[in-house]
Formats: sequence, structure tokens, C-alpha cells
Amino acid sequence: MITEYKNEPFTNFGLPENKAAMEKALAAVQLEKAAHYPLIIGGETVDTEARITSINPSKTSDIVGTVARANIDLAEKAVQAANKAFASWQYVDPAERSLYLFKASAVLRRRKFEFSAWLVEEAGKTWAEADADTAEAIDFMEYYARQMDKYAKGMEVTPYPGEQNECAYIPLGVGVVIPPWNFPLAILAGMTAAAIVAGNTVIMKPASSTPVIAAKFMQLWEEVSLPAGVVNYLPGSGGTIGDYLVSHAQVRFINFTGSKEVGLRINKLAADLSPGQKWIKRVVAEMGGKDSIVVDSEADLEEAAAGIVASAFGFQGQKCSACSRAIIVRDVYDAVLAKVVEKTKALKIGAASSPESNIGPVIDENSYKKILSYIEIGKTEGKLECGGSTAGEQGYFIEPTVFSGISPEARISQEEIFGPVLAVIPADDFDHALAIANGTEYGLTGAVYSKSRAKLEKARREFHVGNLYFNRKCTGALVGVHPFGGFNLSGTDSKAGGADYLLLFLQAKSICEKL
Repeated sequence: MITEYKNEPFTNFGLPENKAAMEKALAAVQLEKAAHYPLIIGGETVDTEARITSINPSKTSDIVGTVARANIDLAEKAVQAANKAFASWQYVDPAERSLYLFKASAVLRRRKFEFSAWLVEEAGKTWAEADADTAEAIDFMEYYARQMDKYAKGMEVTPYPGEQNECAYIPLGVGVVIPPWNFPLAILAGMTAAAIVAGNTVIMKPASSTPVIAAKFMQLWEEVSLPAGVVNYLPGSGGTIGDYLVSHAQVRFINFTGSKEVGLRINKLAADLSPGQKWIKRVVAEMGGKDSIVVDSEADLEEAAAGIVASAFGFQGQKCSACSRAIIVRDVYDAVLAKVVEKTKALKIGAASSPESNIGPVIDENSYKKILSYIEIGKTEGKLECGGSTAGEQGYFIEPTVFSGISPEARISQEEIFGPVLAVIPADDFDHALAIANGTEYGLTGAVYSKSRAKLEKARREFHVGNLYFNRKCTGALVGVHPFGGFNLSGTDSKAGGADYLLLFLQAKSICEKL
């Protein structure tokens, strides 16, 4: 019997038994480090001389593992393997397809600490952030497995005399799943599970910064005996095999989460018709954000400051939903700024493996250099209130940084930094604050702190973001509770974790029989 869906609870690491379990998992990961993981194509392992090396961002001399690096020939082999598997997988009963998701989520739940430990080591997530990532992966599989039952029944149609009519949902075909490095388990799990439970087959091309977690996730599917070729594991260069897969005539859809620049490139490549292609490719793209928290003069200032700091610096600001702009009405600007600075200075920076750390490393050298360059820009655009420097020599650590007095048009107010940098912007009044919040090319998340019902209702109508929160932080969307996806150049508003998401991987077939 399938029970009612509910979100996976987060782990309380304050309990000694949970702390001990996490420490044991981290110790076990140490013993597995530096292992090598081959490609998985059509259920077979394929190795290459070319390798991708994954390093621990908390300690860059520490190798997490290596994975095989695919080339174009192997990308072609993966497309053909997925195409072959689709021939039979598309006709597997939806309830049976859902069962694979339930089995995989059950395995992941049993191995939650293990997967969280890999997230700590490879992605630089603190214990709490890693646990939330693993819990969300479980949620995605549990939720989409249940949602497929609804779509298996087809679309409701109006009865008509003398005819038997139905409208069935059928899968699209072969898809490419391109997940981000910042949620390398949760988003990968959600993107993949949704596509395959709908009857499609996929090629997973994980981010090069976090390929080991993806390899571990691939092992889940093998453990539950998912048919060969339904999911294929294919790490490699985005500019080489990524472009090849996106442009391939036999690829029916691309499910992408990442930067605006890459998302727009994928959309452009997918729009061109390749020789032999007989469909318009479907692109599901969730891209960047430049998210704002608005603080009204009639707000709980303590809660607002806490929400800003949690949203800005959780996982070092490396979330598309992160608060990178705090827009504060002038009447309370100084008071809120002081509280934000105080709370930011209290954050503890350290290796993600330490349970005391609030702030871990950023993901890699490119991000490290980019964020530091934006901090230098920020110093010319406003006042540095705290942070602004590197921290430690063994990893990619950057202090959580707050700039005040920032213009809405400043670069650090408009461009996605994807790091622990917060621009604090003064607003003349609430209407001005909303105008500033809407004044970017993005539209992913936003939050408003106010006790005024009239102002909240105005924000409900006018704050143009896909995920809007009142009197709480702008990060931490829950599967099934807060369907996630943004407007404008934040993507296609796919609403991952929502009741409509599976429709993106299905097509409707109307069938009429005259009686």
C-alpha cells in the first residue's frame, strides 16, 4: 500500500547518535577516497584514459575520486543505448516504473548518512546543508513516484455519444539530464527520476566538480535493478559532449539546471533542427537568480535580519535561490544592517566536515577567483561592512561579505555572483523597495518581511518571482510544498517538486473509437 506523501525529516545532529552516525560515515568516506569510477552505458562499464579528478574544496590537496571522461564516440554510444532501452521502457506499466523510484528512495534513506558524507567531502556542504540535499533527493523520488499514478490515468475528457474517447499521457523519448554542482544529489535525483518514471530514458551528464556523487547515485539504480540503458552515466566536457548531446537528432528533450549563460546556449542549440530530427526538442531550463529580501518599516527586524543572513550565506551563497540583495526601507535601514552585520560576523568558517562550521568552502578555483573579483568590484560600489577576504590556506574559503549603501544599478546588485556576498540596498519606501526588487533580469525567489497585510498583498500581486515568501527566508523550498522555478531569465519556470512537473516529460495522445 502506498502511503500519503510527506517530506523526509531533517536530521537532528544535536542528538549524540546522529552525530556519531555522521562521523562514522565521514570516516568511511575517507577509506573510499581516490577510487575511480567508469562510465555506465547500457548497463556496461566503460573506462577511458582521459579522467576527471574531483577534489575536496575544503582541502584542495585531497582527491575525492576520479571518473572516466567521455568523448563524442561514447556520447553517441550512450544515445543509442538510451534509444534501445526506450523501445521497451516506454511500455512498462507506470506503477512498475514508480516502484523503482520507491526502491531507490528506500535505499537512499537507509544510506542517508553515507550520501551526506560524500556531499560534505565533494561539494563542501556543511552537515545540515548536506543532510537537506539528501532529504530532498528522497523527497523527489517519493513525490514523483506518486504523481505518476495521477498521469497514468490520462487526461479527463468529455463523453460524446457514439464514441469511446481517451487522452493518454505518453513519454517523449531519450533525454539528456544536466544537473548543477550545487545540489549534485537532490537536483540530479529529481531531474532523472521525473524523466524515467514518465517512461523516458536518460543520459546523465553530471557537473565536473561533483561527478563522484553522481556515480554513487548511479549505483542506486543498479542496486534496485533498473533495466540497463534507462539511465546512463556519462561525465564529460560540456563544450564537447554536452553540445553534441544537445544537438543530437535522436535526443528529444534536455533537462538542465545551471547558469544563465549555459542555459541560453542549450536553448539556442536545441532550437536548431539537426539532420534526421523529426520533433521540436523540449528544453526544461532552470537558470540563475539575483534574489531579494525586502524589509518593510513594519517588520520584525530581528526575524528579518536572521532570514537575510540564512538566505545569503547558507551553503556559502551558492544557491540560485540565495538572497544576494537585501532591500531595506530607510526608516529601519540602519537597525537591520547592524543586525545583519552582527549575525554575519558570528558565523564560523571551517572545513565542511567539522560539525561546528556554518560556512564551508566555495566549490572550486574558478568560483573562488570569480567571487573574489566581485568583492573587489563591491569595494568600489559601496561600503565593506564585514568580510571581504579569503580565510584559510587549504581550501577555497571566502569570508561571508556584506556591502552597504549599494545602488540598485551597481554590478554587485545586478550580476549573479553565486557566492557569500550580500548587497544591502536602501529604499525610500515600500513601493520603491518593490521596484528595486523587480529591477533585474531574473525572477526566481524573493521574500518580504512586513506586518502590514496591505503591503503583503501588494507584494503578492507585484513582486514578480516564481517563488515568493512572506516573513521567512527565500531559500529552502520543499518538494510538494513549494513548487520551484523562476520567471524571466531565471528559466522556464518548471516548478520542480510540483504537481505539473511530470507533464514536461510527457505528451498527450488523444484516441477516439467510433462505437
